[in-house]
Amino acid sequence: RTATVWKTLSPFWGEEYEVHLQPTFHSVSIYVMDEDALSRDDVIGKVCITRDMLAEHPKGYSGWMSLSEVDPDEEVQGEIHLRVEVQGSQRLLCCSVLEAR
Repeated sequence: RTATVWKTLSPFWGEEYEVHLQPTFHSVSIYVMDEDALSRDDVIGKVCITRDMLAEHPKGYSGWMSLSEVDPDEEVQGEIHLRVEVQGSQRLLCCSVLEAR
């Protein structure tokens, strides 16, 4: 979970994460949430990094990805800027969460 960026529709994080991928993994999902002080946090949308996407970009991917809905009854608008790459034979996914809009 990243730090919360308050009171902006264009947050910047610049945070990096590492995920060890299992040999049978199909996708890794990143959820974008709106943190609420008095109620449950709302899920705004998500992006999925799939095995196929990583195979199509063997040197890594950097760019804006559109959010998709988590709840089919909710409309989703927004994008998140990610940089992802798989390092080494250990299947280590390095993901930088940069910004959103």
